[in-house]
Amino acid sequence: MAPLHFLLMLLISVLGSDAAVFTFSNRCRTTVWPGILSGAGKPQLMGGGFELRPGQSVTLNAPQGWSGRFWGRTGCSFDRSGRGRCLTGDCGGVLKCAGAGGVPPASLAEFTLNSPLDYYDVSLVDGFNLPISILPTGACKSVECVADMNRRCPGSLQVRWNRQVVACKSACLAFGSPEFCCTGPYGSPATCKPSNYSKVFKDACPTAYSYAFDDSTSTFTCQGANYLIRFC
Repeated sequence: MAPLHFLLMLLISVLGSDAAVFTFSNRCRTTVWPGILSGAGKPQLMGGGFELRPGQSVTLNAPQGWSGRFWGRTGCSFDRSGRGRCLTGDCGGVLKCAGAGGVPPASLAEFTLNSPLDYYDVSLVDGFNLPISILPTGACKSVECVADMNRRCPGSLQVRWNRQVVACKSACLAFGSPEFCCTGPYGSPATCKPSNYSKVFKDACPTAYSYAFDDSTSTFTCQGANYLIRFC
């Protein structure tokens, strides 16, 4: 019985080693290249990036205690070695971001797993490049920014390519001033308030982070869930 007991415990250990299953779904009309940046000391998932064609889904497992962010890159072109560039969300000109973050503006899906709850949010603090949703299994709340902020983007925040708006900067990214970035004398919830620019994002995407101290309406928790990350 001892060997059987050992094998059973080993199987339970292996099955329990994954904290969550993430499924990525592309409902956009064009290919998206998801980027992945793990938190400090956490393993990089799928090398940090992959290609996701229209209508395609890809699943990956995250280990216990994993934290990090996902974003979609657009307008990418890579050679056979995985080198190239993206119009938005680029992470150093490579397909596999391998520990490099995406160049803002980019819509983010952020997670901290098993702390002991899962914490998750959609962040537009650094801007927007394409619609993104987090849909947990079970009764936990879905979070999303499905509005096309590129169409609603104020002129001073627009990122353009070939006369088209391909991304929308946050006011912090566009202007870099402390009152928009919640730094210096504005570095607390009491002194850093929503701006007219952040309200544009918040009105369109009420459950997403629109500025640094937007926690109360933008951070959500769940336990024991798997997550669908959907683009468009």
